[in-house]
Amino acid sequence: MKKIFAAVLALMMMLTVCGIAATEQAARKMETPADADEFIAAFLGEHPEELEGVWAFSAQMEAALRQMGGIAGMAKQLSALGAPETIMPAYEGEAGGLKVFHIPCVFSAMEMDLVLAVQDGVIAGLQSAPYSGVREEKAESDLYDSLELALPVPSLGELPGILTVPKGEGPFPAVVLLQGSGASDKDESVGRLKPFRDLAEGLAEKGIAVYRFDKRSYVYGMELMTDRQFTLVDEYLEDAVNAVQLLGRQDRIDPDRIYLLGHSLGGNAIPAAARELENAPVKACGFIMMAASPRPLDVLMREQYDFLYSLMPEITAEQQAEKDAMFAELDKLQDPDVLAEDDQIAGVYSAYWKWLANYDILQAAKEIAQPVLLLQGEEDYQVTLEDFRIWKDTLGEKENWRMISYPGLTHAFTAGRKAEGAEVYSRPDRVDARVILDIADFIDQRKTNER
Repeated sequence: MKKIFAAVLALMMMLTVCGIAATEQAARKMETPADADEFIAAFLGEHPEELEGVWAFSAQMEAALRQMGGIAGMAKQLSALGAPETIMPAYEGEAGGLKVFHIPCVFSAMEMDLVLAVQDGVIAGLQSAPYSGVREEKAESDLYDSLELALPVPSLGELPGILTVPKGEGPFPAVVLLQGSGASDKDESVGRLKPFRDLAEGLAEKGIAVYRFDKRSYVYGMELMTDRQFTLVDEYLEDAVNAVQLLGRQDRIDPDRIYLLGHSLGGNAIPAAARELENAPVKACGFIMMAASPRPLDVLMREQYDFLYSLMPEITAEQQAEKDAMFAELDKLQDPDVLAEDDQIAGVYSAYWKWLANYDILQAAKEIAQPVLLLQGEEDYQVTLEDFRIWKDTLGEKENWRMISYPGLTHAFTAGRKAEGAEVYSRPDRVDARVILDIADFIDQRKTNER
C-alpha cells in the first residue's frame, strides 16, 4: 500500500515538508515565482544535483535531503511519473503560515502540482498537491448528475467532494468511498488510473449514488505535516463517519441505505469505521472492502519491496542500500512502544504506527453485523491472495460476509499481471465491469431481501 505508485509518492512528498527552523547559509533565497520556476526546472532536469549548495534550505530539510541521497535522490522519487511534459509558471500562495509556490506539472503518467514551502526565503519543504492547471471538461451524462458537495472538517475547513447521483428524484442508495494510503484526490488518481471516478460513474449508471471526496492529507498536507498525533482516526475514521451523516441529510439519498466502501488501506479502516458508525445518528447499512489486508502494514511493505526488487534484472549497490535502509527502518516497528513521539518510521510519526499496532482488524471485522462484500484482484502484488485466504479462513463461514476474487485484475481492479509491477498504473484503463456489477448486485440484493 505505501509503495503504490503515485499514492506513496504523494505521501512521501507530503512528509518531506520539514520543520521550518532555518539555518544561516550563504545561499540564494527563494522570494519570487520566478525563483520557484528556476528551481523546479533544474529539479526536473537532467542534473538536479547542481542545485546543491545554491539555494537556502532549513536545517531539517537539509537533514531530510541527506537521508534521501540529496536533491538527486529526492528527484529520483519522481521517475515513476515519467518525463515532465508540461511545467506551468509558478504562482504564490500561503499555507500553514508559510509562503508557498505552486508549480502545476504534467508528467507522462499523471499530473500534479509541486509545491515549495518557504519561510523568510529559506526552502522548508517540497510536496505534491492537487493539480491546479487547466483540464479538459468532461461531458455531462444523461444518466446521472455530478454535484459538488464539500465535507466539513472540524478545525481545518472542508474537503472538496462530488456526489454522483442518478437522474430522478430518488431516494437512491448511496456509497461513500475511502481511498488507499497516501495523499489521494477524490478520484483516487494513481498514474493514469482514476478508480474512484470509474466506480462513481459505473454505479450511478446502475441507480446507485456515490460520494467521493479529497483526503485530508491531500488538501491539508501542509497543516498536518507537523501533527505528531496523526493516526488512522484522523486519516479516515472521522471523515468516514461525517460523510455518512452528510449523505443522510441529502434529499435524493435514502438514509437507511448508505454503504461505506474502502480500497486498500481505506479497506483496512472499514472495521474500525463500522465501530464508530454504531454510535452515529445515521449508520451504514453495509460495507465493501476492496484489496484490504488483515496483516500489519509493515509486513506488507516488506513484501512489496521484495517483490518490486525481484523484478529488476540486477540490483545495484545503491538500490540494495536503499532497500536495506528501509528494512532497517521497519525493524524499529518490532516494538512500537519504545518509539518516542518525535520518531518517524518511513516518514510517519510513531503515533500512527502505535495506533495500527493496537488495531485488531480481524476482531473488529468479526463484530460487524451488517452485510460485507470483500473483493480481491488475483494479480495484486500489494495485497495478495494470502490476505484473501486469511479473510476466508477467519470470516468465510459468516453469513453476512461475501468474498470474491478476480483472475486477471490488479490492486486497482484493472486488467494486468503481477509481473508488470507498477507499470500497470502508467497506462489508461478503467475498473473492470465485473467489479462494478458485483457491487451493484450486493446493494440491490439487500433491497430485494427487505421486500
